[in-house]
Formats: sequence, C-alpha cells, structure tokens
Amino acid sequence: MEFNQFNFHPTLKEGLDMMGFKEATPIQSEAIPKILEGKDLIACAQTGTGKTAAFVLPILHKIATADKNSKEVNTLIIAPTRELAQQIDQQIEGFSYFTNASSIAIYGGGDGSAWEQQKKAIRQGVDILVATPGRLIALLNSNETNLGHIEHLILDEADRMLDMGFSDDINRIVKQLPAKRQTLLFSATMPPKIKKLAAAILTNPEEISLAISKPAAGISQKAFMTFDGQKTPLLKFILDSGRYETAIVFAGTKDKVKSLEKELKGLNMRQKSFHSDLEQVEREEIMRDFRSKKVQVLIGTDILSRGIDVENISLVVNYDVPGDAEDYVHRIGRTARAATTGEAITFVNEKDMEKFNRIEELIEKEVIKTNSLPNQLGDGPEYDKKAKKYRKPGGFSGKKSFHKKRR
Repeated sequence: MEFNQFNFHPTLKEGLDMMGFKEATPIQSEAIPKILEGKDLIACAQTGTGKTAAFVLPILHKIATADKNSKEVNTLIIAPTRELAQQIDQQIEGFSYFTNASSIAIYGGGDGSAWEQQKKAIRQGVDILVATPGRLIALLNSNETNLGHIEHLILDEADRMLDMGFSDDINRIVKQLPAKRQTLLFSATMPPKIKKLAAAILTNPEEISLAISKPAAGISQKAFMTFDGQKTPLLKFILDSGRYETAIVFAGTKDKVKSLEKELKGLNMRQKSFHSDLEQVEREEIMRDFRSKKVQVLIGTDILSRGIDVENISLVVNYDVPGDAEDYVHRIGRTARAATTGEAITFVNEKDMEKFNRIEELIEKEVIKTNSLPNQLGDGPEYDKKAKKYRKPGGFSGKKSFHKKRR
C-alpha cells in the first residue's frame, strides 16, 4: 500500500514526499486506516517494522485537520525509555515539518535546567507529549500539565514497560485521562499481562498481529560454542575482520559492558560503552557519534535492544545469551531494519546452552550448526541436543581447551 492512498492532510503528505516515503510497511498498511477511523487498537509487531510511523502519522493527520486553538495536550505517548521517547519525538518533528503540530519529549536523567525547560515548553502549549512513566508522574505531581483534554493515548513497547515495573504508574496516569479517548497499544509480544492491561484501558479494540517473536528475514543468524575465556578473543577476531562497518555488542551486565570497552581498546573499530551510569548528555553524544559512524562499535546491555533507531547496523553480537528468549529477538532486530540485511552472532557457553535452545524453539529455527572457532582459539564446548548435555572436547577443561591449538 502506498502512502498517498491514506489521503493524509496536504501538509503531512508534503513532509512524507520530502522524506521519500512511498510504500507503507505491513504494520502501517493495517494500523493507519483503523487509527484514522478512531478505533482503539492492539498492535503486535516485531521491532524495526515501522510501527512508530504507524501511530504517529494518523495522529498528525488528525491534528492537522482539527480546528484547534487550545494549548492543551491533545495526544499522550508513553514510552519505556528516554532513548525511545527522544526518537519518537524526533520522528514527529520530521513528519510534521510542514504542519503546525508541536511535540516535546519528557524524560528523566537530565539536570535541573532541562526539567525547567520541559515544564516551560508545556506551559506554552504542545500538541503531543512523549513521556517516560516516571517523569510523567513527576510532572503530574508538580501540577504543570492537565491531561483532562487528551484525545489520544498511545502506549509504545507496552510489554517492555510492564517488564520494567511501570504497571502501577501506567494505571495511575490512565486514571487522570478522559474516559472518552482513543487508545492505541503497541507491543512486540502479547503475554497475558498485556492482554489484561488492554482489557482494562481499551474499548472494543481492533487487533493486529504481525510476525510475533520472529526475527526479520534479512538477518543471518550464527552462534559459536565458546568457553568464557574464548569470548573476548573471538569478539576481537570478528570485529577486526574488516567485514563490518558498525556493530552493537550486547553483554549481560553493566560491569561487563564497562570491562569490554577497556578490553577492546586498540581495535581498528572505535568503540564506546553505553550504560545507565552515563549522564544524559554523554549518552546523546555517543548515539550521535554512532549514527555518524564516528563510533563503529556500541557496547551495552538490553537498554540498547529497544528504542535505539539506527539504520544500517552491520552486525549484532550477543556476547552473553539473553535471559529471556524474547530479548534475543529484540537484540538482533537492531540489524536488518527496514528490509535491509545484517548479521547476528551469539556466543553460547556451556551454562547457556539450554537457554539458547529455548530461543531456537521460539524463533522456530536452528541457529547453531557448524560454526567453528578460529584455529588459534582451540575448540569450544560441544552440545548434544538429544541428551541435553555438553562435553568438553578431548576431555580437557575449558581453560586447557582454549590453549590447545587445532592441527
């Protein structure tokens, strides 16, 4: 379906034409008409499918066609992280370039001056408020905004918000909104807790479900059986191969992220760690450098698995297997976005093999095949799926195996 078939407001259409938007993605083709009709919606779609435009564009069309002189907030978008809130706001800014719609992102982590600037912008009047739950609660407590005129509520990555413990905050926010409104819930997965939330806050919703829990077709998935001592040398070997322009490396903990940044010094690719101890200004600078390829390797935890919208990422490496099979899909979804191609590599040690089996069951694909370690790293552990056991090659321990050269 092409964008000109949606009959958007001329000012919105002009912005889309300027940005080169022609063909809608499946989630956009299905969601936009339902949103334009004013229906509540539950949409389940994998990351990288264009879902932000799916809810932003029809809302901008409604704002552009409305006879609105009020300074009250028209649309509230709630997102789990500040990075995602910022990116939604940036996309709104791009799409609405020729319209009169205004937006602002409200999130924590900045200094006092940033908070005052956010409150001042709201007092001056804004059409779309994009906020993280915690910061929005603080805003409501300070009586700086009135949500009594909200016409549209959008929950983006609702499953992630519930996983992060924002359930009570969301319920508290919803209680302050008008009962008569349009509510849109977007989620990458649809567990029972999301269905329960949807039943509580949506009215006779339409449902869309596209490719639940399946990685994009353009991702080439590989896995290496490794002992822990082989992981960093293997990562260096891969990054120094010259095959990749950009990469994201996911580690299990913040401490490991910091450690890897030090261990990877001296590579041909410049790397930076991305974690919650950084100031917001530092995080924004790192993301700017990564988008411009001044930084080629970004190292982080699952904070990077959602809401980081960077195109043309060549490689995703799971240094540690994620604890949740769903997180694997979100992690590797950072590559092969918007119908492009990319590669995802996972390091699986002897403790994580059963965990990775659950990932393969979820994505209905056997990723672990015959990916051999480089000769200089020796043999890794071997896993017998039928027996659900692993064995150390040649009977050696992991440490000895690492030093043993292949002949």
